[in-house]
Amino acid sequence: MIPADRNKQYMQLCWVVPDLEASIAKWVAQSGAGPFFTFEDVHFEGGRYRGAPSDIAPHRAAIGQHGDMQIELIQPTQDVPGIWSEVVPHGGFGFHHTALYCEDYEAEKRALLANGAELAFEGLMMGATTGYLDTVATLGFMTELITANPVAEQVFGAFRTAAEGWDGSDPIRTLG
Repeated sequence: MIPADRNKQYMQLCWVVPDLEASIAKWVAQSGAGPFFTFEDVHFEGGRYRGAPSDIAPHRAAIGQHGDMQIELIQPTQDVPGIWSEVVPHGGFGFHHTALYCEDYEAEKRALLANGAELAFEGLMMGATTGYLDTVATLGFMTELITANPVAEQVFGAFRTAAEGWDGSDPIRTLG
């Protein structure tokens, strides 16, 4: 049985893309998602990749809303082993992960690990723990766990607010 308190609400879908701006343009034109907020040179504090100290693989990112779902696009910036290239070869295009926003990060992590997932990467983002669990063998993609926290609430709220009634203008933005 699945415990009743298990988080069953994916809040984000992520694709690895070869060209961030071109991918944003396609998402806006074909699905109406957006606007997209870009993040350059993303880093995590205290990161561990497959058990060894490591920052997350270098990348640029953009996040926009499509209804209640976040759409994240990741463009790796270096051809190095890491969380992105484990699923999508460098320079390629493909679905990478879903994300769960967790009130109890450790409980969600334990549940996934108990069902065969492996911890691929874990570190601090926005002052709270974020992890990528390797669920590729069972689900076909990674699963990201994001610890619920006030900074993330504020940032994710800004994405939702910008998307409400959005008319398609200014599709690429930055926060702040």
